[in-house]
Amino acid sequence: MTNVRIERMSSLQLRVLVIAILASFVAFLDGAVINVALPAISRELGGGLPLQQWVVDGYLVTLGSLILIAGSLSDVFGRKRVLYAGLIGFGVTSLMCAFAPTGVFLVIARALQGVAGALLVPSSLAIIISRFDGAAQAKAIGRWTAWTGVAMIAGPVVGGIFVDTLSWRWVFVINVIPIAITLILMMTLKGEDKGMGGRVDYAGAILGSVGLAGTVFALIEQGTYGWGSPRVWIPLVVGILSLVAFFIVETRVKQPMLPLGLFSVHNFWVGNVSTFFVYGALSFGPLIVTLYLQQVAGFSAIAAGFVFIPSTLCMLLLSGLFGGLAGRYGPRLFMAIGPIIASAGFLWLLMMGTDVDYWTTLLPAVLLFGVGLSITVAPLTSAILGAIHPEQAGIASAVNNAVSRIAGLLAVAAAGMIIGGTLDTEGLHRAMIAAAALLLVGGVVSAIGIRNKAPVADKIQTVTD
Repeated sequence: MTNVRIERMSSLQLRVLVIAILASFVAFLDGAVINVALPAISRELGGGLPLQQWVVDGYLVTLGSLILIAGSLSDVFGRKRVLYAGLIGFGVTSLMCAFAPTGVFLVIARALQGVAGALLVPSSLAIIISRFDGAAQAKAIGRWTAWTGVAMIAGPVVGGIFVDTLSWRWVFVINVIPIAITLILMMTLKGEDKGMGGRVDYAGAILGSVGLAGTVFALIEQGTYGWGSPRVWIPLVVGILSLVAFFIVETRVKQPMLPLGLFSVHNFWVGNVSTFFVYGALSFGPLIVTLYLQQVAGFSAIAAGFVFIPSTLCMLLLSGLFGGLAGRYGPRLFMAIGPIIASAGFLWLLMMGTDVDYWTTLLPAVLLFGVGLSITVAPLTSAILGAIHPEQAGIASAVNNAVSRIAGLLAVAAAGMIIGGTLDTEGLHRAMIAAAALLLVGGVVSAIGIRNKAPVADKIQTVTD
């Protein structure tokens, strides 16, 4: 029987992993933390519902429309350079948000913050790919996934605490601390990181940005104005035409921003299809549960946020384990079983009514959801990025992140059609069935389509600097 030897993580690799986690953590946290701060922002700056919408949407539109460009820049100019730019930009724009004197200023600052956020996530994940190999890489991605998952799920709790005890402005000020720590740690990384070089695909960058921004804007605004409004259908048409032109251009330029050859890699395209369904459920299900608990069951914002803490702990404790197992035995089994377990958590909530029993209804459901996500997300990320050459890790990560965010936008945009005019118990049940169905489809896609590589157990894997 072949012995397997996996050396412990080096100090350099540990620093790289901490840098990647902190850099992406602030971007994910900021997107999740803002929801509970919106009423306080509106009370102080005015603007009502339109301001609340655009404080969220300004960030999402620029983040979603620029993340592909950011991934391409990461590969061309180097991960460290782009990460530096993203961290500094995110820190500056966070302070702009914190000290915003008016609602319009805050929306503009949030849009600029989304630009900086788009630089963080692809580069932070790509820097892991460049420093880890084999099973160690899968385990590192699992740990990265766990902490970014913590940011998304724990965001409402953090926001609620700051809003209730200090001010909504501290939701943005707090970003400066992890950013400063990350910049200091990055100064300890030696060696050049020039990237692959080459030209930036400006035509692709412009068309891709306009295409994604137009379609995302239309999806966001259709809930307010309807598909027949020129405010919706004009940007939608412009966005779709720009995306068509984008794909045509990408087949003709020498150094495309999005190498379409990526989608000829089997696990890459199958994994992204699975990502679309899994992350659609991840964005939609917890949002509806949180709103229901506050609006129908009478939970406070902080109490509703704390409901998902067990899921956060599951991801924190288990994602690294399942990422490592997927690196050794292949991701397919985990990507198939994980979504099924998570879907059982949503189906468990079909027992929930207006009187909510935490111990028998919420806690079991949240634990099932957390365990299912822990089994799924790290193997999913590893399967997608592990199929791509490390030099293209930035754009591959950006594509996967863009898919997950677009899936979330589509799922949330469909919320009104699923739950009806008002969120009641019947609407909650329909939403839970929809979320469970998305997860089940994601699991089936993975079970049928994902291919395992040769088991790492047959090799001697040595991790060094």
